[in-house]
Amino acid sequence: MKAIYDRELRSHLYGMTGAITAAFLLLMTGIYTAVYCLRSGYPTFSVALSGNFILSASFVYVLVIPVLTMRSLAEEKHQKTDQLLYALPLPLWKIVTAKYLAAVTVLAVPCAVMCLYPLILGQFGAVNYAADYGSILAFFLLGAALCAIGLFISSLTESQVIAAVISLGLFLLLFFMPLFAPVIPDTAAASLVCFLVLAALAAVIFYVMTKNAGVSVCVGVILMAAVVLVYVAKQDLFVNAVPSILGAAALFDRLSPFSSGLFDLTAVVFYVTCAVLFVWLTVQSMEKKRWM
Repeated sequence: MKAIYDRELRSHLYGMTGAITAAFLLLMTGIYTAVYCLRSGYPTFSVALSGNFILSASFVYVLVIPVLTMRSLAEEKHQKTDQLLYALPLPLWKIVTAKYLAAVTVLAVPCAVMCLYPLILGQFGAVNYAADYGSILAFFLLGAALCAIGLFISSLTESQVIAAVISLGLFLLLFFMPLFAPVIPDTAAASLVCFLVLAALAAVIFYVMTKNAGVSVCVGVILMAAVVLVYVAKQDLFVNAVPSILGAAALFDRLSPFSSGLFDLTAVVFYVTCAVLFVWLTVQSMEKKRWM
């Protein structure tokens, strides 16, 4: 496992992905620190990091993490070296975890540099170090969760470009999700349509993972039937269901409490759970490929 981790980490550091990730993160957080803190005379780094949602420095994750994760597994499949991974005397979950930890390590380097920012701001005024370092931790965990999602998407395709484009589109959706939620009607019928679309999308993802059209169609039909049955039995559950779910699933929006000096433990648990879930899904995706 350590050998795979070292190999993956070297490929990030000696290639452009590690440098691009670190450079963009430090550039953007530096700009926000200068604008929000130094220029405005407000020595609280947590505001620069998560205070303004639309203009937050976390948007840089939308741009750099697809680049960081696009090649992790897609390149292995494109070059047919994934067969060597299956032949290694290691459980597949250790291989996937090693690749994930390598990406997270690259992300941790600029976040560690960011820990110097509150110390610098402390020279110009009173700094709430607990709030600032709590924000940096949440910022890092958000990136770790997005790395897991990007790794999963990379496991679904052989093309790095496709993996990057899909990750970029999904991250944009997650970033602007709090803006979309109020636009969606809160009626039960609208929620029913959204859930049916999600059931169809789940069937498509299942097909991409298994390449079994018959089973994928069955999965889609079963999910749709289950949604319709629940709708008929308890229609009240569908009222305002989709906007509520979108609000709860908004990864970027969970940084907001940290800008007020609050340490939101639920956000930390949410990010860790999201990372574990998508690493597990990546393992399952790779397991399916083993037997194809």
